[in-house]
Parts: sequence; structure tokens; C-alpha cells
Amino acid sequence: MAERSAEHGSRRRGYRFGLGGELIAEFLGTFVLILLGCGSVAVAVAGLPGSGRQAAPFGAADWLIISWGWGLAVVFGVYVAGGISGAHINPAVTLALAVRRTFPWRKIPAYWVSQVFGAFVAAALVYAMYHWAIDAFDHKAHLTRENSLSTYSIFATFPAEYFGSSWWGPLLDQIVGTGVLVLLICAISDTKNVAPESNLGPFLIGLVVVVIGLAIGTNAGYAINPARDFGPRLLAYAEGWGRIAFPGKYQWFTSYWWIPIAGPLIGGVVGAVAYDQMITPAIKAIGSRPKASRVVEEPEEK
Repeated sequence: MAERSAEHGSRRRGYRFGLGGELIAEFLGTFVLILLGCGSVAVAVAGLPGSGRQAAPFGAADWLIISWGWGLAVVFGVYVAGGISGAHINPAVTLALAVRRTFPWRKIPAYWVSQVFGAFVAAALVYAMYHWAIDAFDHKAHLTRENSLSTYSIFATFPAEYFGSSWWGPLLDQIVGTGVLVLLICAISDTKNVAPESNLGPFLIGLVVVVIGLAIGTNAGYAINPARDFGPRLLAYAEGWGRIAFPGKYQWFTSYWWIPIAGPLIGGVVGAVAYDQMITPAIKAIGSRPKASRVVEEPEEK
């Protein structure tokens, strides 16, 4: 998620130079993000109750597990890929950087494929580790997999029931959430502003994800990342969640699959443009001011 592009400045450190190394880094960074993020949801939804470690139904404490799990997942995903690709690990970030002209448009398709593939493989590993807990949860709830929204939520997102059949509410939620994310990424990575030093940027970006989860997460699961939703959604479809995954249909929503893709892509661009139009000009203006010269008073002659 770091702003700087691998094409700008000195060539990045890495195990392979050029686009190939960047794509491997995006794959692995996104893999770490989804493995730890979806893993935290699996713990809260099926792992704790299924293992006998929690008797109470899903509640606020579980939401804290999920919010902090995703936040820390972002932190370590960025540390994995940041020095090689800039750690976009999110197609919305990649698009936003291209709009800002700090990333080449020609690389976007390859980055997006690597990000989605990393998300899919990580989701498959989460499923491999937790399918016993998932089966136990569904069996206890007397649900077939294709009707189990709770276990599906381990992998991909869905809108809250209070939205009803509205598609605009969840779409707005994704636009706003991703807009805030990208705007704050721009701020945190802007060395002409008050950017953090000593490689603390990933921690602060992770905290941004935590607070987004705490502030608006219940609306639509705060995907705020097309790869984070689409890759695991593909896995969920392949493993039997059927129409809940594609086309994204349940009792109160239908054809939902495109919203966690379109919303973040729009929101990321909005966030980047907002920062560049409102903050960057002010920073440039401050930086261009002439520094006041010191006036040295001559001592009076006696």
C-alpha cells in the first residue's frame, strides 16, 4: 500500500529485479493479508465456538478480533512487499496511484491478477485449516453449506440486512470506506506532510483499517479491497457456498458480487483525487514560501 512506485527512484531491493519480482511481492503480500485477515474471521465465527473456547454467541468481542486481525494483516502484508513493489496489495490502491501518475497504467492488469491470485490461494489455505470447524458450525446450526451465510462470511462480504434490497447503500459504504483508506495512505506516505519515520508507515496504515472496521464495518463487511473480496469469493463458490458467493444472492440481497469491486475502485480514486486537490497544493504553497531572512542588528558605535 505504500505510495511509491517501483518505476520511480532507485531500483528496489528484492529477490528478482523488474516486473516479475514486483508481481511475486504483490502475490505474497496479498497472500499474507488474506491468510491472517480471513483467518481472524474464521477464529471468531467458527474456531472459538467450535473448539469450546467460547459459549456466547457472536458479539462485540468477536468484532474486535476481526477488526484488529485485519489491521495487523495489512501491517505485515505491507512489510512483506513494501520494499519491492510498494505493497499495493489492493487493486483500488493500484488504480489510485495510476490516476495520481505515480504508477504506470500498463502494469495495472498484471498487479491486479497477482493480487487476486494471492487472495485466492490464501483463502484456500484458510479453508484447508478450518473446514472441520466450518462443517461443525453448519452441522450444529442445521444448515447446508449453500445456506450458511455465517460461514460464508469467513471468506467474503455481504450487506447488512437493514439495507434491504438497496444496492446504493452498500456501494456508498464501499466508496466512502476505500476513499478514507486511500486518502490516509496518501497522507501517511507524503514525506512533505507529516509522514512517519523509521518504517512506521505500515503500522499506521494498519490502524486506518482497524478504525474503518470499527467505524463502518458492520454496514457491508468493509471489503475496501476488490482482491480481498473477489479472490476468497471465488474460493467460496468453488467450495460449495453457491449463489451466496455468485452472483451474491441471499434473503435480502441479490447480485451483490460487483459492489465490493466497483465501490473500492471508485472510492480509491476519489480519495486520491481529494488529497491531491485539497492537501497537495497547500503543501506546495507552503514549501514555495521564501524563508524570512534573519536581521542582524549592527552594534551601535560608542
